[in-house]
Amino acid sequence: MTYILGGWQSDFARNYAREGLEIGDGFAEAVHGALNETGLEPQDIDVGHVGNFVGDLFTGQGMLGGFFAMADERFTGMPASRHEAACASGSLAVLAAAADIESGRYGTSIVLGMEMMRNVPGQTAAEHLGAAAWAGHEYLDATYPWPRAFSDLTEEYDRRYGIDERHLRHIARVNFDNAKRNPNAQTRKYTFTDASFANDDEANPVIEGRVRKTDCGQVTDGAAAIILASPERAAEYARKRGIPLESLPRIKGWGHRCAPIDYGRKIKASEGQPYVFPEVKRAIDDARARAGIDLSGVDAVETHDCFSMTEYMAIDHLGLTAPGESWKAIEAGDIEMGGKLPINPSGGLIGLGHPVGATGVRMALDAFKQTTGTAGAYQVEGAKTVQTLNIGGSTTTTVSFVVGV
Repeated sequence: MTYILGGWQSDFARNYAREGLEIGDGFAEAVHGALNETGLEPQDIDVGHVGNFVGDLFTGQGMLGGFFAMADERFTGMPASRHEAACASGSLAVLAAAADIESGRYGTSIVLGMEMMRNVPGQTAAEHLGAAAWAGHEYLDATYPWPRAFSDLTEEYDRRYGIDERHLRHIARVNFDNAKRNPNAQTRKYTFTDASFANDDEANPVIEGRVRKTDCGQVTDGAAAIILASPERAAEYARKRGIPLESLPRIKGWGHRCAPIDYGRKIKASEGQPYVFPEVKRAIDDARARAGIDLSGVDAVETHDCFSMTEYMAIDHLGLTAPGESWKAIEAGDIEMGGKLPINPSGGLIGLGHPVGATGVRMALDAFKQTTGTAGAYQVEGAKTVQTLNIGGSTTTTVSFVVGV
């Protein structure tokens, strides 16, 4: 069993390059933020894990584990490693840290997700992010590979079940609205009109295929960090602070599945099956099975919405509706604040922002906030259990956690 002691997130509206900062500066800020939030010192941490996808491409910087000791020399000697699975990199770092703790190797771990991506032109960023596709084989005729990938998914849902794009636009509107309540959201000050969520080529232009501007998650600079602990170390932490151990959230369950990197092979393999992405469904179900719950035991979800179509897919794979019927939950208001199962109260990737390697860590941090009642204006009332769903590539890697008190 692994406990979450707390953590910290940067303001995703920031642009590190414009502030004259390097990736190591954002890294150090996140480290100190997590330590300050938990009241811990470097000597209290046994091991470090970093989630990062494209530091090498955007900044020329790899070897990120070495920045712990750059942030504070007292980390010198602490073992650290970096983990990569595209947009699921942060969740892999959390998985590795939890495994370290559950194996008994270490009692505490700091997990940091970090990305600096706003320092290059948009086209260059799209090319770098395309590294999560099958290089030289997929989306060769696309200007923006990932909008194209999830446009293709829209087409696939339309072919199998039929789809009304107004439901996709509504997902985007909900996430932007949620982001206005989040003081760390990249888009919290954005303004929109009804035309921003319509098939309006001027107010909401096409990016690729059936994907329009407000369907897209944001290119974001940012970092998030959490500190994990074993039951023994968590009990010590709680005792020193005079709080019940039971008040600290735990990672109750996890799911981790992989599929072929090629989108086309995934789609072909699922032909005739109830779910478009069976491995996504399995990761979700694995996490709940390990936690000993079903959907009725989940109070909120932080899910991957790199595009509104990704969340549309997640809704039925989460079991909120039958396959292909995500529109029913959208029309019923089930996914909204106050609905049956609020999805992305933080604003998600569309509203909050998507520093790729940080997203999985940020999701775990938001699960901590929700289950401790510290999410502020975007708190889901009475939330005790939150599920995360973090996806890398075209669902090549899927990780889901169940976090609760």
